[in-house]
Amino acid sequence: MNIASSPGSADEVLADAVTDQEDVVALTQQLIRISSQAGIDPYEPILSYLEGWLLEHGLAPRRLEAADPDGSKRATVALACDLAGEHPGPRYVLDACVDTAPFGDLDAWRYSPTSGEVESGWLYGRGSADSKVGAAIFAHIATRLRHRLSELHGSLTLLLDADEHTGQFGGAKRYFSAPDAPRDVAGVMIGYPGLDKVVIGGRGFLRAQLTLYGEADHSGSSRPETSNAVERAAAWVDDLTQHRRPRLPGADKTFGPPPKLTVTAIHGGQGYSILPDRCIVNVDVRLTPTFDRQAAVDLLEEAAKEFDRRWPTSRPTRLDYLESWPAYRLSKRLPLCAALTEAAASYLPSAPRMKVAGPSNIGNYLAQLGIPATAGFGVVYRGLHGTDESIKLDSISVVQAVYQRTVLNLLAGR
Repeated sequence: MNIASSPGSADEVLADAVTDQEDVVALTQQLIRISSQAGIDPYEPILSYLEGWLLEHGLAPRRLEAADPDGSKRATVALACDLAGEHPGPRYVLDACVDTAPFGDLDAWRYSPTSGEVESGWLYGRGSADSKVGAAIFAHIATRLRHRLSELHGSLTLLLDADEHTGQFGGAKRYFSAPDAPRDVAGVMIGYPGLDKVVIGGRGFLRAQLTLYGEADHSGSSRPETSNAVERAAAWVDDLTQHRRPRLPGADKTFGPPPKLTVTAIHGGQGYSILPDRCIVNVDVRLTPTFDRQAAVDLLEEAAKEFDRRWPTSRPTRLDYLESWPAYRLSKRLPLCAALTEAAASYLPSAPRMKVAGPSNIGNYLAQLGIPATAGFGVVYRGLHGTDESIKLDSISVVQAVYQRTVLNLLAGR
């Protein structure tokens, strides 16, 4: 069947999305009003609400559970809803996270982060852009496509996951990496915002924790100055940022943004009268194909050894390496990328550009599993993760139409 000439034509799909817009906005508002700050709020309330909504709309969501980091208990971290076409074919996944960044300074917000307030065509609230409107749009696409299973050559899975903004990606990992994970996923589309681009890659990252040591003493001691761990850490950070960071390679034209090194936290000392004997520094390194994990490790190790030679103490600097994901970039000719940009070109003045994003995303993780993922084509937004996060309402219907048409074309069996 030629879907382009069926009720799935560009005009018909857009008409569906325009019809759905009021309901998409209402669902987004309800999700915003359920606080789901990652690592702060429980995920059960928002996942339970979505579970009820999907059931009311004729879908069959299933809960995905995972153990807490300490293994003390299990909790729901995602909902998955499968739509199996009547013909064999690949599986594609529409994925949107339903947890959010923290609120920040509440007094700085124009409206409460959980207000869901609409003003002058903009919908306000934490998670409005990232990615509760994506969840609402994808849920409505699923309700539309459940009536068209006879046309589909393959399957569509709606994945609504939590534990994303913690950086742990617990919901996505539970779906893609558990023993019962599907083995037929041909591609994933993640509902991050931004109407002008299709994100087809991202820099990788290495998270490192460095422990610098000193000698404990009373701050008022009459002894000659001993080694102060916090002061050593400050000097090490200055050396790293002033001398090591400028040595990073520049941007690779075949990839996108250059590597980046950032000190993200310093923890050390207690009170006023104790000379600190330990200070911990967190370092985030963004990786590219020309500056990978090993290159980052070599840079940090060299910096630590040279610093210890110049400012010796009783114990050498300790380096602990935490999670790391490599950079990834999809081919523009991949069916997933081509279908999404071609569908977008049906509704926009020009096709959105394909780009590699500076931040990492779940696509980096999926690349290691051999699963291609786009990580952003979505609504127009402001204040992502910041004060007065908001989305432009008149961009919703176009985004829904683009994704619905993309899925129909990918599962057309041509």
